[in-house]
Amino acid sequence: MTDETDNIPHRGRELLDVLARLGGSARNSQIAQIMDVSEETVRRLVKALAKEGKVERVHGGTYLSRAQDTPMFSGALEQNAEEKTRIAKAVRGILEDGMVLFISVGSTMTHLAEQLREMKDLTVVSNSLSVVAALADNNGTRAILCGGEVIRSERGSFGRAAEYLASQYSYDAVICGADALSLTGGVLASNPLEADLTRSLQGQTKRMIVATDQGKYGLRAANVACRFDQVTDLVTDAPPPSDFATAFEEAGLRVHVAPRA
Repeated sequence: MTDETDNIPHRGRELLDVLARLGGSARNSQIAQIMDVSEETVRRLVKALAKEGKVERVHGGTYLSRAQDTPMFSGALEQNAEEKTRIAKAVRGILEDGMVLFISVGSTMTHLAEQLREMKDLTVVSNSLSVVAALADNNGTRAILCGGEVIRSERGSFGRAAEYLASQYSYDAVICGADALSLTGGVLASNPLEADLTRSLQGQTKRMIVATDQGKYGLRAANVACRFDQVTDLVTDAPPPSDFATAFEEAGLRVHVAPRA
C-alpha cells in the first residue's frame, strides 16, 4: 500500500512537520526562518502542498488542512490582516533596539513579531509559540518562552508556571492585544488565564502597550486585563470614538493611530 506522503518531496514533508510543531498554522515568514529558506521557496512549497490537499493558504500564512482547531487561528490571522500589519508597524515605531519586552498571544502579536525581526538585541519574553518562533536567534534577539499549560487554539502557554517565569523580568514594555475595550471595565480578555498573566505584570514594566483594531470598542468580554489608567499607550488603526477618546484622556493614556499605507 502506497503511503499518501510518497508523492511529497522532502522539503514539503519538512514544511508539514514545521506546521505540526507550531500547532498547525504559521506565517510564511516564520516557516521560512525555521526551514532556513526564502519566503519564495515556502510559497512554492505551499502551493504544491495545497494542490495535494495537505494545507490551506491564507493571507501571508498557511495551516494544515486536517488540524481540527487551525481554521479558528488561521481565520484570526487573516482577518483584518492589513490593519494588523499597520498596527504592528506603529508599535515597532515606539520601541527601541535592546529593549526587554513581554508580548502576549494573539494574531496581532503574531504580526508584531514579524515587524520586530527588523530590530536588534531585544529580549522578548512571551507565552506565544508564534512570537517565539518568529524571533528566536534573530538579529541578536533572545526569545524566552514562558512554560505552562499549552492551549493549542491560543497558540500559547498559560497558568502559574507561565506567570512565574514572566514575573522574573523587568520590562521596558508589556505588549498585549484586547478582545474588547469597555468604558466601565477597560481592556478585556475572553480567556481568564490571559487576563491573569497581563495583570501579574503590570507592576514590572515602564510601559503597558495595548495593540488592537477599531472593531474592539464597545465589545464585551468577561475578564479585565487592565484598566485604562494602567495603560500607557494604545496603538490602533483609527481614531477612537469620542466617548472613548475622553476616557483615554482622563486616564492619561496616549493613543497612537497607525498611518495608512
